[in-house]
Amino acid sequence: YFTGQQYHYLYKMLGLGLCISRASATVLNLNCSLVLLPMCRSLVTFVRGTRMTRRLLDKSKTFHVACGVAICIFSVMHVSAHLVNVVRFSVRYSDDFPALNLARYRGELLSLVPGVTGVLLVLILFLMFISSSYCVRMSNYEIFWYTHNLFIVFYVILMIHMVGGALKYQTNIEAHPLVASEPTRAAPSSREMNWTRVKKRRGDATRTLASSHIIPRSECTWLWVSGPLCLYCVERFYRYIQSRDPVTIVTVIRHPCDVVELRMLKKNFKARPGQHILLNCPGVSSFENHPFTLTMCPTENKETLGIHLRVVGDWTERFTQLLLPEPRIDMEILPMAQKRRYPNDGWMGFRLQRLYFVWVCKELQSFYWFAELLCALHHKLWNENRPDYFNLKLYISQPDSLQVIEKYRPLTSRMQIGRPRWKLLFDEIGKSNKHKRVGVFCCGPKGISRTLHRLCNSPQYNGTTFEFNKESFS
Repeated sequence: YFTGQQYHYLYKMLGLGLCISRASATVLNLNCSLVLLPMCRSLVTFVRGTRMTRRLLDKSKTFHVACGVAICIFSVMHVSAHLVNVVRFSVRYSDDFPALNLARYRGELLSLVPGVTGVLLVLILFLMFISSSYCVRMSNYEIFWYTHNLFIVFYVILMIHMVGGALKYQTNIEAHPLVASEPTRAAPSSREMNWTRVKKRRGDATRTLASSHIIPRSECTWLWVSGPLCLYCVERFYRYIQSRDPVTIVTVIRHPCDVVELRMLKKNFKARPGQHILLNCPGVSSFENHPFTLTMCPTENKETLGIHLRVVGDWTERFTQLLLPEPRIDMEILPMAQKRRYPNDGWMGFRLQRLYFVWVCKELQSFYWFAELLCALHHKLWNENRPDYFNLKLYISQPDSLQVIEKYRPLTSRMQIGRPRWKLLFDEIGKSNKHKRVGVFCCGPKGISRTLHRLCNSPQYNGTTFEFNKESFS
């Protein structure tokens, strides 16, 4: 590497652009190595342990986005600094000492490997940044997905970006040390003698520079990114092997408000309530994977798993068309739904003492998605003389009518018009559970999530501690 005198000489040649370009390059190497780790989903799931670790890992997607934004910001700084360096390299091109020049001739800079690969990296990063915007992801997710997979090309180009780079170092510095050519401040009484020394020092520096052996410095970007990149590739290959096991669709049920319930069967599949799966349908798109919360987990008595998906985009529309094609006259109509069977689990094994379930919907029909399950749970607890175990509150924000089907009559008394008054609800729960720990689990829009998070951090509930948890698809 360089000594202080060599950096002084290069600083005179390149100026502040050298410092900015090198500092931003180091930050880019760090973020390019970290941005892949949160996307290793199997690894993140494996290292989940304590509550604190789990909370941090739930923010893995946020960490991934933060690293991506940092890459974009410091890429702008890096490119801007190198544009300044290109100008200074051209202006200070030396015909006497060609070893110090980046190019072989004046004006060759942009055609070198760093210049060509730099332009390609900026172009790929720009496409990935634009396609990652919220409007693009919501309007056409495939554009985001396919463009984001250019990161493989990005990393390959990144590792060869500095082949024959701008920074160089001297291999024979012991035999021919590079000396500074700046004159020292001379005393008035010895000005003539000092100017003679300066001229001699400049001549020595020129002879030393001519006999110095200077070669390009090998960059270490590959040391930063090769490890996380290999880890990510292994993790993706592991997920590919897991996805090769066939999945059998057992039942498809169409619910009101464009909601489809899908029940599937997969061998050796284990999951816990609240977890999510990544669903891939090659008939729709071979590369798209969409997360869905499990609404039915496999048990010892029943191995099927279930999800509820709402038809709100192009992928869900095409997937629903494959599941429920339009009936034809010559096609036999087969029943698509079967009677739900509930697992016969014991309640005594749970540490849960009381459950408050608050559900807010715009339309009455949305409650029919799980109406049968809620009514069955209500009857089960009443038969076991535990009516206070499950506290159900249903809110309709935009009601048109409140006509409830007779078999769902137990839900009628739990329905209220309007939105929940969260502060009063927290006060009520705090008074009923003094000096206890209450877990709050949120699945909903950001507005409700922020409100619940703020209320959980407010210490005004009779010593009751509220722990906020939000559904994360990271």
